[in-house]
Amino acid sequence: MLLKCFAGCDYQDILAAIDLEPRDLFDRAPGGGGAYIPPVNTATLQHSARIAVGCTLEEYAAAKRLPVAFLRACGLSDIHYLGRKAVRIPYPAVDGTAGPIRFRLALEKGVGGDNRFAWKRGSKPTLYGLDRLPAIREQRAVLLVEGESDCHTCWYANVEALGLPGAGNWNEERDAPHLDGIEAIYIVVEPDSGGEAVRKWLATSRIRDRARLVDLGEHKDPSGLYLADPDAFRDRLAAALAAAVPWRDQAHAEAEARAAEAWAACRELATAPDILARFLDAQRARGVVGEGRAMALVYLAVTSRLLDRPLSVAVKGPSSGGKSFTTERTIDFFPPEAVYALSAMSEHALAYSEEPLMHRMLVLYEAAGMTGDFASYLMRTLLSEGRIRYETVVKTNDGPKARLIEREGPTGLVVTTTAVHLHPENETRLLSIPVTDTPEQTRQIFRALAEEAAATVDLAPWHALQAWLAGACHRVTIPYAKALSDLMPPLAVRLRRDFGMILNLIRTHALLHQASRPRDEAGRIVAAPADYAAVRALVADLVAEGIEATVSDTTRDTVAAVKVARGESAQPVSVSAVAQVLKLDRGATSRRVKVALDRGYLRNEETGRGKPSKLTIGEPLPEEAQVLPTVEALAECCSVAGVREGIAIPPSPMDERSGR
Repeated sequence: MLLKCFAGCDYQDILAAIDLEPRDLFDRAPGGGGAYIPPVNTATLQHSARIAVGCTLEEYAAAKRLPVAFLRACGLSDIHYLGRKAVRIPYPAVDGTAGPIRFRLALEKGVGGDNRFAWKRGSKPTLYGLDRLPAIREQRAVLLVEGESDCHTCWYANVEALGLPGAGNWNEERDAPHLDGIEAIYIVVEPDSGGEAVRKWLATSRIRDRARLVDLGEHKDPSGLYLADPDAFRDRLAAALAAAVPWRDQAHAEAEARAAEAWAACRELATAPDILARFLDAQRARGVVGEGRAMALVYLAVTSRLLDRPLSVAVKGPSSGGKSFTTERTIDFFPPEAVYALSAMSEHALAYSEEPLMHRMLVLYEAAGMTGDFASYLMRTLLSEGRIRYETVVKTNDGPKARLIEREGPTGLVVTTTAVHLHPENETRLLSIPVTDTPEQTRQIFRALAEEAAATVDLAPWHALQAWLAGACHRVTIPYAKALSDLMPPLAVRLRRDFGMILNLIRTHALLHQASRPRDEAGRIVAAPADYAAVRALVADLVAEGIEATVSDTTRDTVAAVKVARGESAQPVSVSAVAQVLKLDRGATSRRVKVALDRGYLRNEETGRGKPSKLTIGEPLPEEAQVLPTVEALAECCSVAGVREGIAIPPSPMDERSGR
């Protein structure tokens, strides 16, 4: 094989980049002789920043002040790697058999980055020192360090240790089972970006409750502690281990510090009597007009991620109706760790992604991104069960093996869609939120664009509010829940799920306002009458429409427009004729018509596919029906039932049309 780099790299640089040696370029030499390797002119050779300058075992031993014989006993040896001297470091398996091979190419980092290490082709990283697990299990404690040299230092001092081949190279599925049954796991957290990487994966690992964080003071790692004073190493390391802080204690202290900082930044906002009204005021200041209900419900849904059963919502409307814009502008009020936003995802993305989902809201712009039955199934499982357990088969060196993938929730979903209905199994798990398609809303948007006077709103207090809530109380009790259940008419099976959604909305509203809510004897937040009043104003008509106990104003207007378009002739009419009456574009009208057709309030007498619709009147529209009881009725019921907290009738904080 002939190699040529048009950027000017020599063949050795190319080989290093693809982990080959010169002899790999030849099947066999002509005439049976040795392969011809172009000579290297040492006077002009320029080492790439990616290529290490070489390292011998003796040099490594001297740098770490460890005996060569001891390192050889650990399996280390000299080798030539891509024409340079290197130290070969084997990674034995638990049973002592051969495992991955890593090469130490240099003692110090290069100018262009850390080029000290390379894996042998085909080697997969794992924990270093697994063959010492039997001894580790006997003493029921282990020191987890970063890199092989820290292990060598600890082993030389008769301290059992396992090494991560890189601070961020922890694999929960691969590594955590090795530590099962080990009561104390001491982890050296280095004071650099590597230490931050360790803290990040440890926070979600199942070993965290057995982990104790070790601080070596001015020394970066055990090797540095040893080099400072080899004779005092064991005593100084023992003292550091004795002073190690349990991960849970340190995490709690850090969480309290973050909460205190967040509270200082959001106190004025957190104690406001109506945070949703403040939120909508801020949106209007940013130039976002209308859609008060949609924004308020999306805001509550994302806040509900902190509950054991988060809410899920679908923002529905015609193309260009502002669904994604409304959602995006609401998501701006949350810190990045609260949401995971995607435009689309593959069939298996939810199973294989490593992005944390626990108490985090998944935001999917356009439900078309959630393609396929399998993706829908994974989503339903995550929303209903709060986790995904998916078993698949993967290829290994020993052949196909079963692999169990677990994704921990709970997680909620915010999705936008132009569809009238989603997958039937998903539809009942989501609260459908319509956006406004009226000419009046379009005119408001025109004016907002023309004014060009949108203010810059400081989102820091809003982010701080959510950060404070994340570390605050998440347990809410609703003293009037039973009274509410007695007043709810059992009109449809779907109401079983909808009632749970209503209770969770009340809990979320109370959680959001917890700084101004009382607590019960168990320390739970007590939902106030205002929490039900706010939720009822937002969803009363949506709940009734969901079980077809009533219809929306847009559906009534659409059926009325068909009657007007038909006139006295009472002949079937087209969508275009209805659009003229409604003064809407054909796309928005077509979507409205589809809703009315699905509900049976309109009929299409045209049976041919692709032909213009012939719309006539279908079933009579239902009378206005009330599913959620009024605040007055709930107050009376609570009074009769003797609910201790009672329920007053506050003014409604949200008008269904204006958003206030």
